[in-house]
Amino acid sequence: MQVTIRGRTAHCRSVTFDAAHNTVRLIEQRRLPHQFQIVATPDYRATAAAIANMTVRGAPAIAAAAAYGLAQGTRAFRGASLPGLARHARRVCDTLKRARPTAVDPVHAMDEVLARMSAGETVAEQQALALAAAEEFAHRSVADCTAIGRHGAALIRDGARVLTHCNAGWLACVDVGTATAPMYAAQQQGKRFHVYCDETRPRCQGATLTAWELAQQGISHEVIADNAAGHLMQRGEVDLVLVGSDRVLARTGEVANKIGTYTKAVLARRHRIPFYVAIPLSTIDFELASGREIPIEERAPAEVLGAWGVVDRGGPRRTARPGAPVYVRVANPSSGARNPAFDVTPPELIAGIITPVGIFKPRELMRRRGLLAARR
Repeated sequence: MQVTIRGRTAHCRSVTFDAAHNTVRLIEQRRLPHQFQIVATPDYRATAAAIANMTVRGAPAIAAAAAYGLAQGTRAFRGASLPGLARHARRVCDTLKRARPTAVDPVHAMDEVLARMSAGETVAEQQALALAAAEEFAHRSVADCTAIGRHGAALIRDGARVLTHCNAGWLACVDVGTATAPMYAAQQQGKRFHVYCDETRPRCQGATLTAWELAQQGISHEVIADNAAGHLMQRGEVDLVLVGSDRVLARTGEVANKIGTYTKAVLARRHRIPFYVAIPLSTIDFELASGREIPIEERAPAEVLGAWGVVDRGGPRRTARPGAPVYVRVANPSSGARNPAFDVTPPELIAGIITPVGIFKPRELMRRRGLLAARR
C-alpha cells in the first residue's frame, strides 16, 4: 500500500527481508498511528520476539515473518552437515511456532519452507532455497489478498456502511489485507461507503491500525467503542460486517479471530446483517476437528488493566517526550484480569468465507479441500 509520512508517499510492505544483512524488516506496529518506524531483527530469536510482542501481528503477516525468520536462522548456520542443518532448522522452527500459537498460517508457511529446503543437496543450496521459499510465500500472500478483494468487492454496495473488527488490513498481511481487500477494491471501482472501526480492546488495533490505514487510503470511516456496535445495528446503521481470521477449521467451519468477533457475529445474526470472514488459503486448518482444540492465546493482564498512548505536547504530562509511548493504569489497582486474545465463531453465524478462489459457506470448505489445498 501507499504510505504518506510528512508529505512523502511511498509503497511499503509490512514484512520484507534484507538478504545482505540477513535481517527481517518489519513495520513497528506498536508505534502506529503516532510514529511510522521500520525495525530490523538481527536473528531468528529476535524475529520470534517481534512476533510475540506484536511488533508484527496479523496471521498472514506473522506467517511471512516466520517464513523469513526460518530462512534467516537457516542462513546463519555455519556447519557443513545437512543433518546438522536439519536439526538447527527444526529448533528455529519450534522457536518461531511458540511465539503466537493461535494462528495456523505461520505453521503452514514454515512447513512450506522446510519442504522446499529439502530439495537442496548442500547446505548452501538449502539455505538459498529457504529464502526463495520465504520470498515466494510473501509474494503469493499479496496475490491472494488481491484476489480476496476481487471476490469480496461485490459485497460492498454503493453507500454501504461496513463494520470491521480489529485490523485485518495490509498491516496484518504483507500487503493489501484480507477484510480490507474488498474495501480497497470497491474504492477502486468508484464506490462510496463508510467504515466503522471497532476500537478492539484491549490493544485497540481497530482504533490505531485500521483507522490509520483507512485514513491513509482516503476511505470514509469512524472509530467506535466496541460496545457501540449493537446500538448502530439496532438503528439500521450497519449493512455488512467484514472481519479476518487467524484460523478457520475446514472440518467444522469455525472461525478463530480477535476477541470480540464472536460477539459481533451474534449481534449481526440478531439484526440479520451479513457477516463475512476474509482469509488467505494459509489460514485454513484441515486437521483440527473442533474449535475447542484451537490453542487460545492468553496475554498479559496489563493489557486489560491499562492502555498505551502518547502524550500531547501541551498535555498535563509535560515531563514525557512528545510522541513517546506511555502506559496508563486504568483499572482498580488491586484487581487482576483475564486476557484471552481470540474467540471462536460457529459456522451458523457466518454468511460466507471470502477466499482467493471464491466465496464459500463455512461448511463447504472441507468438501472443497482438493481445490483449496492444491491452490495453497
